[in-house]
Amino acid sequence: MQDKKAKIQRRHKKIRARVSGTAQKPRLSVSKSNTNLIAQLIDDNKSETIAYVWTKLENGKTLKERTISAGMKIAEMAKAKKITEVVFDRGGHIFMGNIKFLADTARENGLKF
Repeated sequence: MQDKKAKIQRRHKKIRARVSGTAQKPRLSVSKSNTNLIAQLIDDNKSETIAYVWTKLENGKTLKERTISAGMKIAEMAKAKKITEVVFDRGGHIFMGNIKFLADTARENGLKF
């Protein structure tokens, strides 16, 4: 298990060396656990979170359904703050599964990255 965490941390460090968000083009950071996904819009210049969505457990909904609704919510929050473009930070995780569902849903609802 330590090898898996170490690989994720190494990939995330490499990604963060290249990716940075500003007020006009914030970083869409995605974190995940076994049961939840967290998406944040972050302005790295001010070190503040602009918007935050968490896929909390809801009865009868799968993680995929909660991830898709989180992608819609984060795109709506960005539109409310007049943000159309973001920089995607997958947090060291591989771009597949729920990370991809969140990104695709955010794109479909108006975010560009």
